[in-house]
Amino acid sequence: MRCGFRALVVVALLCCFLTQIPAQTYIRTNGTKERVSEMRSAIERYTVDRGSLTRSYPVSVSPWRRGRFKKFYNEWLSSLQSLDFDSMSQDGKIDYLLFKNHLEYELRQLDIQARQISEIEPIVPFATKIIDLEEARRRMEPIDSAKTAAMLNDLRKQVDDQRRTIERNTDIKKTVANRAAVAINNLRNNLRNWYTFYNGYDPMFTWWNEEPYKALDQSMTSYATYITEKIVGIRSESSSQTPAGQNRGPGGGGQRPGTATARPGDSSDIVGDPIGREALLSELRSEMIPYTPEELIAIGEKEMAWCENEMKKASRDLGYGDDWHKALEHVKNLYVEPGKQPQMIRDLALEAIKFVEDHDLVTVPELAKETWRMEMMTPERQLVSPFFLGGETILVSFPTNSMAHEQKMMSMRGNNIYFSRATVHHELIPGHHLQGFMAARNKPYRAIFGTPFWSEGNSLYWELLLWDLGFAKTPEQRIGMLFWRMHRCARIIFSLSFHLEKMTPQECIDLLVNRVGHERDNATAEVRRSFDGSYGPLYQIAYLIGGLQQYAMHKDLVDSGKMTNRAYNDALLKENRIPIEMLRAAITNQKLTRDFVTNWRFYDHR
Repeated sequence: MRCGFRALVVVALLCCFLTQIPAQTYIRTNGTKERVSEMRSAIERYTVDRGSLTRSYPVSVSPWRRGRFKKFYNEWLSSLQSLDFDSMSQDGKIDYLLFKNHLEYELRQLDIQARQISEIEPIVPFATKIIDLEEARRRMEPIDSAKTAAMLNDLRKQVDDQRRTIERNTDIKKTVANRAAVAINNLRNNLRNWYTFYNGYDPMFTWWNEEPYKALDQSMTSYATYITEKIVGIRSESSSQTPAGQNRGPGGGGQRPGTATARPGDSSDIVGDPIGREALLSELRSEMIPYTPEELIAIGEKEMAWCENEMKKASRDLGYGDDWHKALEHVKNLYVEPGKQPQMIRDLALEAIKFVEDHDLVTVPELAKETWRMEMMTPERQLVSPFFLGGETILVSFPTNSMAHEQKMMSMRGNNIYFSRATVHHELIPGHHLQGFMAARNKPYRAIFGTPFWSEGNSLYWELLLWDLGFAKTPEQRIGMLFWRMHRCARIIFSLSFHLEKMTPQECIDLLVNRVGHERDNATAEVRRSFDGSYGPLYQIAYLIGGLQQYAMHKDLVDSGKMTNRAYNDALLKENRIPIEMLRAAITNQKLTRDFVTNWRFYDHR
């Protein structure tokens, strides 16, 4: 009864807070009058409150954490109903819909996480007791050191018994086993946090618990290693190796899985965790994309066919006929000698900036041109990211003297002059660096709604637009741009097919090698990066799909004469990283309702 009363009080307070949101106001920034969304203060309040809860409930698999966040999201969702949506400005309506969409997505994710955890409970039946220890510590409850020592000893026996049970029954799905191993290693981290808090500061605690803790930790380490090596099939470099998998799922939050065991020529560490069709539809709903996974795969195949046809045209121009794979081999061998890559990157960056400015395509602030930087990528990082990464700093991938000859050649061929030319503007200007520069200065409170369909999609949109405007003048330059476009088509096909459990990681690698023309180590690294848990399940499709969304808007608004290239491209950068349908609503001043449902079929007429 008391808990229910508290919940009503909290909702009432939230409602009071939100109903007191003032009418839209204006602020002055650098002498310019700027509108402020009616929802901004609520979103900023939510963001800091969410951060406080995240830090206070650090055990990601904890049912108490899940319950607390479910209450939190429902309270905010309920409070939105009290607002007068129709009286809001367009910015306020967009923020309202973004906020509502975000809260509904987070609630769905809690349910999906609960189902994922239930799948591993038979493998990790001791998890709840370890979670209880850390949760009790967080609540600053008094501790009985002698009872705790007995509990740790019993837990060690339970872990050992469970391992023997698993050894007798290895009929466990590899992805579920890997998820369980990830959870065990993260539970070890939780247990270590708990033990370290008391150890040494409470002499009685240390006297009772030092040996039971060490024995339990060793048993958990051994159990996780057994699952990783014998059931999942991954070779571990050390007994504490975190398994490959999804750190976004149960037990996530430790070291990034899948990278420490990466070896040239070896793909055994790539396991991943397919989320299934239902979870994919939830992700697509959150991104406001009214297509099914199967429809998106069909788009990827259609775009791939267009690329293959264009590849044949470029191949003919180089004298290779329709055998575009030979033409691609020719381009791969056009790389700079060791030590010359940074200068090449600098020249390509300046070329792209000059092109967009000469064609009046987008506003490039002088400070943005001044503040991008360059760093070289380590050999270890290149096993996961074989090509450039960017933003304010572009990370350059090129072989070092410590690499084996085969890896040196694959890196140079994969980062040749013409592949690099099509990558630099994606990472710097007009791509990620310009995006980040503008997002930091325009509606930064919307960062919580960030999506790769805006960030990666915008960089890919520039590739589509620059192709149309003749940025690629020679057959080699066209092949360089087409290679990456084919790569993004393949990402749609293999990533969605993997999560639908229709392709294995090895089949994904083979697709990149055979249909796109990747070097095998580079293809392996791309698939490793796609499924190691560093990115969301839709991240890899966001490049081309987000690009096609922004390209479709360009057709509607610029090709029709309603906007200039510069006005449109500037507008894309001023709403921050939000789902593209809401970006479209802002630019076109689309009429919105409180019960808005995504319905923009951006590809149907392409």
